Amino acid sequence: MSVSTAAVDPSLCAPLPVLGADVTVPLVTGGEVTYAALDYAASAPALRRVWDDVAAYAPYYGSVHRGAGYLSQLSTDLFESSRAAVAEFLGCREGDQVVFTRSTTDSLNLLAAVLPADCRVFVFETEHHASLLPWGDSRVTCLDAPRTPAQAVATLERALADREPYGPALVCVTGASNVTGELWPVRELAAAAHAHGARIVLDAAQLAPHHPVDITELDVDWVAFSGHKLYAPFGSGVLAGRSDWLLEAEPYLAGGGASRSVTRRADGGVDVQWHTTAARHEAGSPNVIGVYAIASACRALTEAGFPALVARERALVDRVRAGLAGVPEVRVLSLFGDDAPRVGVLSFVVEGWNSSHFAAALSAEYGIGVRDGLFCAHPLVRTLLGGEPLEPGECGAPEAGPGEKSLNAIRVSFGAGTPDEHIDRFLGAVRELVGDGARWTYRTEDGRCVPDRGAAQV
Repeated sequence: MSVSTAAVDPSLCAPLPVLGADVTVPLVTGGEVTYAALDYAASAPALRRVWDDVAAYAPYYGSVHRGAGYLSQLSTDLFESSRAAVAEFLGCREGDQVVFTRSTTDSLNLLAAVLPADCRVFVFETEHHASLLPWGDSRVTCLDAPRTPAQAVATLERALADREPYGPALVCVTGASNVTGELWPVRELAAAAHAHGARIVLDAAQLAPHHPVDITELDVDWVAFSGHKLYAPFGSGVLAGRSDWLLEAEPYLAGGGASRSVTRRADGGVDVQWHTTAARHEAGSPNVIGVYAIASACRALTEAGFPALVARERALVDRVRAGLAGVPEVRVLSLFGDDAPRVGVLSFVVEGWNSSHFAAALSAEYGIGVRDGLFCAHPLVRTLLGGEPLEPGECGAPEAGPGEKSLNAIRVSFGAGTPDEHIDRFLGAVRELVGDGARWTYRTEDGRCVPDRGAAQV
């Protein structure tokens, strides 16, 4: 999967305006500094455009599909036009459904709930837990981590060909790893799935904020993603794609909004006619603010132009990789090799450091926000580290000595709103910490690694 950037000069592309760009945070060493948000893979900051759109709509907020008043009708129109905007953003085919959910995790659990009873599911161990866990052990075949894109395709083809019985099957695959940022061969995996009578769902949580995602071009059956990673806060997600399994199954949630008609039977029970549209799986009052935020983000990214966004992000990725490569103690984690194309997500370990301690020092001493740990992808991180990592929050465990394996990893992630200065500050901080060591000691408090203010400075 690639986007041509030959005609785009990344030096001409400016970061998109995001909220929080001028927020300052205190340093344990004294004073304050502008916060460098480099944890986009967990939650990206809201685009200023999204925030302004939501603020303009907020006074007109009303119930959706449930009122005759002007604000209700306006909100309903906005909700449904947002569905159309998302369908356009994803290149949906005629007949595809766009279902609004709470998140990627919710979307994939919804799909798991509507699978045919005899459907087998095939996932790689490299998946985020949202893609790995919803299906239930009895129907899942978990595939070993591939070391090349071609190996991923070959492994999937063998597994699908050998399945018994040869019935309905679903493949779930990530578009871009939330640990390594590496791009997966989605189009080739989709072709392999369809050649063996299977369907495929794309977890685009980490892909959609960085690359165009076109259902028709990729030839996937469904796409799932989250608003909060797409620069759109307020807790909404999307499941988009083929309608048949969605409309043949019982609603994911039973309740108002999913039902067209409910009548009382003489025996005391009720008969229900469910909607035959996306509303079938959107019971309850919908999160119209979250949905509108997603649509606004889709429009903003499209208007900004993905070729320019991709070119600039690729330049930032190259800068980070080159900077980390210049620190011998740092090892960047990768499945497909150092030169594999990736989005703005990189994980690494530092020889001689506990990763939680290192991430805490970046925050407390430099005002840089990254993430440490297992990134809700425990099997993948264990494979990449080659050992058993710490349990979450164990930053007080003994540090790895020279030549020993790190027990956790550090992840830096960035995107359309990241200024060059934040990347430069991060690389400078890494060099200083590795060269000079942290200036404070750190301890675990409420599951977090924090500066030990009661201890002497190092």
